[in-house]
Amino acid sequence: MRTRRGLCYPRPADVCVDKLLVKTQDFARDFMGCRKRQRFSPEIAGNPDFFDLLPDDIVISIFSKLSSTARSPSDFINVLITCKRFKSLALSSVVLSKASPKMFAIKAINWSESAHRFLKTCSDAGNVEACYTLGMIRFYCLQNRGSGASLMAKAAINSHAPALYSLAVIQFNGSGGSKNDKDLRAGVALCAR
Repeated sequence: MRTRRGLCYPRPADVCVDKLLVKTQDFARDFMGCRKRQRFSPEIAGNPDFFDLLPDDIVISIFSKLSSTARSPSDFINVLITCKRFKSLALSSVVLSKASPKMFAIKAINWSESAHRFLKTCSDAGNVEACYTLGMIRFYCLQNRGSGASLMAKAAINSHAPALYSLAVIQFNGSGGSKNDKDLRAGVALCAR
């Protein structure tokens, strides 16, 4: 795999031994005892590595599997910081729509605007769990009742059980509104689904 300097796999290097040049295999790719290590290797830097040869749809299917089985946000973030191509492919709607709930499990102390943007991008891609999570955060934490309820409703339309339950509780209690905002029939209808 290509490094940032363009160096790839080991190649034969010249080594000085008693002022006699001998070809050897050197994994560090430096001239032992003669010169400083070469910074760039133009003949290797021009060759594509194996990931460059893979078609985008194969890489996207690999990233979809990764995002659906990720155990923490760092599993997916490591892909994003690898290279520009991986970042653009990993942020495609196909990959984000299959993201696991653990992929955007962010603690309240680590909440930031970028985490909010990422969760919004996942929900825009059609990820039901992201819609529910962002809806709960907006409704209860950020006090944005309308936006939070609409995101939870978007998840509930796809028969997301926790979203249905949360909306039923909101209807029963009239959360975020006055006592007149309670709608017991709507709560019962949500429970029936």
